[in-house]
Amino acid sequence: MMRPLNSVVERFIPSALVFAIVLTFVVAILALLLTDSGPVEVTRGWGEGLSGLLEFMTQMALILLLGHTLANTGPVRRLLASLGGLPRTALQGYLFVFAVAAVASLITWGLGLVVGVLLAVEVARQGREKGLALHFPMLVAAGYSGYVIWHMGYSGSGTLTAATEGSFIAEQLGETVPISETTFAWWNLLAIVATILAVGIGLALVAPRAGDRVIEMKADARFDDEVRVDDEVVTPADRVDASRVLTLLVGLALVAYLVIHYSDGGAATLDIVNWTFLALIFLLVRSPLELIALVKNAASNVGEILLQFPLYAGIMGIMATSGLITVFSDFIVDTAGPSTFGVLAFLSAGVVNFFVPSGGGQFAVQGPVMLDAGARLGVDPAVTIMAIAYGDQWTNMIQPFWALPVLAISGLKIRDILGYTLVTLLASGVVFAATMLLVGAG
Repeated sequence: MMRPLNSVVERFIPSALVFAIVLTFVVAILALLLTDSGPVEVTRGWGEGLSGLLEFMTQMALILLLGHTLANTGPVRRLLASLGGLPRTALQGYLFVFAVAAVASLITWGLGLVVGVLLAVEVARQGREKGLALHFPMLVAAGYSGYVIWHMGYSGSGTLTAATEGSFIAEQLGETVPISETTFAWWNLLAIVATILAVGIGLALVAPRAGDRVIEMKADARFDDEVRVDDEVVTPADRVDASRVLTLLVGLALVAYLVIHYSDGGAATLDIVNWTFLALIFLLVRSPLELIALVKNAASNVGEILLQFPLYAGIMGIMATSGLITVFSDFIVDTAGPSTFGVLAFLSAGVVNFFVPSGGGQFAVQGPVMLDAGARLGVDPAVTIMAIAYGDQWTNMIQPFWALPVLAISGLKIRDILGYTLVTLLASGVVFAATMLLVGAG
């Protein structure tokens, strides 16, 4: 069923790096055509924006590095092995990977992003041993599809920003918007369940059937390479390097900090996600030597991330400084009414996400404009916030930015999974749009 679409994707969709380069020029041309900015202003906005995601880039690189490292520790490999053995059929494998990734994404988006692909690899490995014909690109796509609901969960950057005292959202509205009105609103919880069901049905319908071409995971996939520490313990220094005491102490110290952080009312942030990964790693590894070997094994996945983030930061710079994002948003405002604003805001956020793929970055540049427009139309700010959140997570399914860690670990290209994530886009889009119509009518 997916063969014609996949053939088109394989022939015409470039690599993620080329995608980022092309998007840069598309945004620059749009800024020149649709705003008063000239070539100098657009170039300056791009150049000054290149460094705009350096902190974020480091955080994302750490998520990939630490997530891959954590997954290769002995205890986690055994846990993934146990989970990977649960599916008994190929269809169960696809749906199981999607469901686990979706739940993990609701807890913390970074966890869902990494767990989805690592579980996909483990299910593929054990499925091969059972003789199951598992299509590896679809397994990875199913894991990445779980990410389509991340902004509806506890780590949603937009909802957490709106709930934070002193944030730009709180200052604009004159009050905070608690997560009880966004993340834990009854209609958002209902939408989570409906999205999981809709995407699950969509994936089941397009799963390879008997006679379809199946691409199995390569036997030499990097995740399948077990990290071993063969250094002999001879000198006192060797004994220190091979000791578990030091790593255990650091792990316990990190756990103590995390307990204090959450006891003080702290939220799950990018840094907290990373320190959680790091704490688990220090607690689970057997020695500094093992940790060094694990990190060396994981580091090869980070290079492409580091190269593409500055390009997306430059795109964000053009969008923000030229006012192009305001042009897009104002068009929606001019055509919307109170009952349709949520749907149109959702769709506009989906479009903007192509150019500003960072959830936090998109909320920073689009949020104030849309909240102002919503206020003029009498729309509840919670609806506007979630509309942007829905749009941001929605088009991640066909925008390769967040797929980079998934592709790096799995060894696939964006064109390998895009045909299946397009199905996720369509299925989830129906639920998101219907939810916005529901709350708009209410």
